[in-house]
Amino acid sequence: MTAHLTGPVAQEIAQRLQLALAPESLQVIDDSEKHRGHAGHDSRGESHFTVEIVAERFRGLGRLDRQRAVNSALGDLLRERVHALAIKARAPGE
Repeated sequence: MTAHLTGPVAQEIAQRLQLALAPESLQVIDDSEKHRGHAGHDSRGESHFTVEIVAERFRGLGRLDRQRAVNSALGDLLRERVHALAIKARAPGE
């Protein structure tokens, strides 16, 4: 169900999303290397991510509400550790 996990931040993202949204499908992709030398790059790595998530919870919600649900589940990680997060959130069958 969850693929592309690398380090502890990616694992924490996946764990929080599993608990909050019970996704049918979840991929957490660490894009940090693509941003080496850019603003917000963290030398520790794990600063830029893409999350691809399919969850029943998203049915009937618009794009902004889906992103808010993901952001809410991640909370302090977004403030303290993650510089950029691309979200691809869908309901089953979309």
